[in-house]
Amino acid sequence: MRASAPGRTLEMSRIAYVNGRYVAQRDACVNIEDRGFQFGDGIYEVVNLVDGRFLDEDLHLARLERSLGEIRLPMPMPMASLKLVIREVARRNRVTEGLVYLQVNRGVARRDHAFPRKPVPVSLAVTSRHGVPYPASVEGWNIACITHPDLRWARRDIKSVNLLPNVLARQAAREAGAGEAILFDPATRQVTEGAATSFWGVDAEGVIRIPALSNTILPGCTRAALLAEMAEHGIASEERPLSLDELPTLREAFITSAGSFVKPVLSIDGKPVADGKPGPVTRRLFDIFFRHVKGAPRNAA
Repeated sequence: MRASAPGRTLEMSRIAYVNGRYVAQRDACVNIEDRGFQFGDGIYEVVNLVDGRFLDEDLHLARLERSLGEIRLPMPMPMASLKLVIREVARRNRVTEGLVYLQVNRGVARRDHAFPRKPVPVSLAVTSRHGVPYPASVEGWNIACITHPDLRWARRDIKSVNLLPNVLARQAAREAGAGEAILFDPATRQVTEGAATSFWGVDAEGVIRIPALSNTILPGCTRAALLAEMAEHGIASEERPLSLDELPTLREAFITSAGSFVKPVLSIDGKPVADGKPGPVTRRLFDIFFRHVKGAPRNAA
């Protein structure tokens, strides 16, 4: 596995951390028998940088540690050391607005589905890239969605690198001219989440709703941060299912994620959500999360 950038000098190349070394990303490699490559036997995490600060970093790294524990993988290094690596990768890439990506795999071993009989060192790769800063206004910050059957495995609460169903759902959205796929359980017709986001709705009674966390829902860090901000501002919400049949009746809809922040959903399956404009609830939550992103002391690097 090798990323190349023809014509670029070494000095201009993005820098990655791979198993103890900082290397030009175009030269970064993993062993052909790395279990992440062979089996998708690994966990990933994404942390957002805003104004040089790591947004909700502790939430993301706690989720990384939990996911690793769920598949019986150790942390690749002490948490304090991992934070230093994250910061160094961002610094070397001169990223102050963007994303840091971490992936931890079970390591290199002879191809066999069961865990290696003798423990091997886990693999760690960290990369960083520039991204879109938090928008100054909700105007123009929106997305169209489609609905798509949720075909993922039963432990979606684990942030596994096994993302083929998500890839196919996002591709279906792109081919439909949309930016995200809202996944639903084919048996119950209940919405779970987006292919790479948490999905929220404001129902016909004006209640802000989001499906409750379970093994079928990834515990979104932006979701958690927004819920905490809502609680501080006295904004009520309910963690209960939304069905496909309810989607056409929603007053508002929006998604959250590290890259989307709080993003209004203006249409679903080609039909507008309400009047097809960001609603008052979404606008308020966008503004509240803007203040969280820009000023919360707990986000300091």
